[in-house]
Order: sequence, then C-alpha cells, then structure tokens
Amino acid sequence: MSNKEKHKKEEQEKAQQETAQQPADDQLEQLKKEKDDLFLQLQRVSADYSNFQKRVPRQIEERVAYEKEQVIKALLPVLDNFEHAVEKGKTAETPQALLDGVKIVYEQMLSILKQFGVEQITALGENFDPSMHQAIMQRTDTDKKDNIILEDFSKGYKLNGRVVRPSRVAVNKAAAAQTEAKEAAKPSPDGQADDSIDETVDTQ
Repeated sequence: MSNKEKHKKEEQEKAQQETAQQPADDQLEQLKKEKDDLFLQLQRVSADYSNFQKRVPRQIEERVAYEKEQVIKALLPVLDNFEHAVEKGKTAETPQALLDGVKIVYEQMLSILKQFGVEQITALGENFDPSMHQAIMQRTDTDKKDNIILEDFSKGYKLNGRVVRPSRVAVNKAAAAQTEAKEAAKPSPDGQADDSIDETVDTQ
C-alpha cells in the first residue's frame, strides 16, 4: 500500500470516529444544559422559600394586630355607653333608670362578642356537663332532678364552639341526700333506728 493510500485510509477512519463521537457530544451538551436549568430552578425555589419564611411571621403579626384593632374598635362604643350610664346614674331619679341603662350596655356587649364568635354557655336548669361546667358547690333540692345545675355563679363562654371559660355552678345532689337519709333511718343492730347523731347534737 502506497503512502497516499495509507494516508487516505487514515483520513477515512478519523472521519468515521468523528462521526461516531458527534452524537455522544451532543447528548453530553444536552445533559449539561438540563443540569444548568435544574440548578437555576433550584436556586429560584430556594429563594422563594427563604422569602416565604420571612414573610409568613410578618403576615401573622400584622393579622393579629389587625384583629386586635377590630376588637378594640368594636368595644369602644360599649365603653362610651358605660360612661353615659355612669353620668346619667348621678342624676337618675330611680335606681330602675340606672339599671335599665346598664342592661342596654350589657346587651350591646353580648351582641359584639357574638360578632366575634363568642357565646354564653347555658347552665342554669341544665344537666351538669364537666366539659362546659365547673362545679364549685353541691346543694340538695329534692324537688329537682339529680345533677341539675341550681345556680350559675359566673357565666361560661365559648369561642367558635370551643370552651374558653367554663360556667362556675352549684349542682344538685338530691339522690345522694336521699341515700344518706335512708341510711340514717335504717335500724341499728338492736332493732332501733340509729339516732346517735341527733342525741349528740341534743346533749351539746
């Protein structure tokens, strides 16, 4: 084989190698481009998340401040009416006139609380419910059912259905009192009713 033919063959082999290498180079270039695009997207997502972390606490703080402002604005008219009631009370001809003014302010206050999702818990005459009522006293009224609330010392309130303060109440324990009375009336071992307690009281 002459040098010319040998050189020509080498040129052909080189061209074939370059042709075979081209698709691999193109694929590598495409992968690099995709990698760069993904990296840019990741940077944007990271920046957005960082801004989100900074923005959310500020938004919460602003929202809380706004809600406080709305509550205060709603309560200011009630305060105004209290002041008016106090002033009128100084010149009221009868206690009833002052009482009527206070009742109006009280109803206004309840109406405003209702606008914010606050409602009173019904207690008086209801069955005792430990999830809404706090028993601070027990009484006995045999004319009423056991476990009925006899007195509501301080109103309970719920906010959007959730108890924020239970009602402080007195609960009827008629059944317990009747049981104690029956036990006290049972005959003693000698066949007589046990009246030792009464005798003790009488001797003092």
